[in-house]
Amino acid sequence: MNLESMLFSQGFGARRQCRALIAQGRVTLDGVACTDPDHALALSEGFTFGVDGRVWPYRERAYLLLNKPAGYECSREPQHHPSVFSLLPAQFATRGVQCVGRLDQDTTGLLLLSDDGQFVHALTSPKRKVPKRYLATTRHALDTAQLDALAAGVLLHGEARPLAALAARARSEHVLELTVQEGKYHQVKRMVAAAGNRVEHLHRERIGQLALPATLAEGAWQWLEAADLALLRS
Repeated sequence: MNLESMLFSQGFGARRQCRALIAQGRVTLDGVACTDPDHALALSEGFTFGVDGRVWPYRERAYLLLNKPAGYECSREPQHHPSVFSLLPAQFATRGVQCVGRLDQDTTGLLLLSDDGQFVHALTSPKRKVPKRYLATTRHALDTAQLDALAAGVLLHGEARPLAALAARARSEHVLELTVQEGKYHQVKRMVAAAGNRVEHLHRERIGQLALPATLAEGAWQWLEAADLALLRS
């Protein structure tokens, strides 16, 4: 693959824009500007390149983890709040990265994004039953009856059968740890309401075996590495 094609594949604009970046000396290889758009590259694991002084790894597919703050919509065309894509470098939207499922604008925590359609489908298809763990801060104190109801199953409006949590336990008087796998619309909030309480704040901390890193600041993102992907696929 040549330099122009590589930049294009990584979302740095249309081919004409990538060629302009190269001609302007804004693209570096091993720290040295390369102005030849046809320069041949050996894209082995660990290959990096620079654009405007920032070093990027070459990734055939983009797998990202974002610590979503409140007040952002998981949409490219948000209605009332900024898009989560505004928290990411522009090239990710250019290369077709999409949210792996959605979090409500007021829900925080672990959000995955990718341009790999099979990966997105594998984690969002109801048939795959990928567990997701949330922390729900509740308006009223939690009690045994509520936890038992969530574990046994509660009937939500519009559903034909009760939905049961995979796990439900109180971390404190007003903090519920709830694990679900269906991913239905407002599922956690609706389940808690059906059990006789109300969610005041919702935070997703785990998908499958992958947990939100404690070191990742709210609003920040990072690449998913091979070990992270293995946890999601296990």
